[in-house]
Amino acid sequence: MSEVVWTTLKLAGLTTVLLLVLATPIAWWLARRRTWWKEIVAAVTTLPIILPPSVLGFYLLIAIAPQSPLMGLLHPFGVRTLAFTFQGLVIGSMVYSLPFAVQPIRAAFEAMGPRPMEVAATLRAAPFDAFFTVALPLARRGFVTAAILVFAHTIGEFGVVLMIGGGIPGKTEVISVRIYQLVESLQYGEAHRLAAGVVAFSFAALLAMLLIDRRWDRGLP
Repeated sequence: MSEVVWTTLKLAGLTTVLLLVLATPIAWWLARRRTWWKEIVAAVTTLPIILPPSVLGFYLLIAIAPQSPLMGLLHPFGVRTLAFTFQGLVIGSMVYSLPFAVQPIRAAFEAMGPRPMEVAATLRAAPFDAFFTVALPLARRGFVTAAILVFAHTIGEFGVVLMIGGGIPGKTEVISVRIYQLVESLQYGEAHRLAAGVVAFSFAALLAMLLIDRRWDRGLP
């Protein structure tokens, strides 16, 4: 059981860190650009919210299968497939949780407005330096929200990780898949303990996010 929990926490942690890195430039571009087709990009990044997990998982499974063009590019490097691997789970989790990272960070950048960056420019700060010293600190609320949402969402995902990972014990089996397997085998007591733990964690994550928001609304650090 501890192995399942560790795999789940490792997946959630890696997904959160990688998504924060990936979502930051996307959110910045969406917040700053004034082009008509940015909403197409926004729709693409938001699509995983409304797509059924089985549909998303199916197409991701095809994309990382040995016969896919994507995997064909990796064959010379000795990578035949990412299906039913932990690396494949990370990719699937990143795609599935992408909206939960992009949207809060984009909202934080938009709430910041153009003024801080304009002031930094008048002080002759390079755009790159201004981004890290001005924009990122001002948008920290969005980053904290995104991190909590992505981590919690990854802990609870089921359909995508089952499609891509298959629930291989010690490799791709996570808590949600284990609960499903326990229910299938009528082991309701064990399933209840795991499910109750997920409920408690989800509640704690949401409560922490609300308390942080309330603290910042009061102007506290």
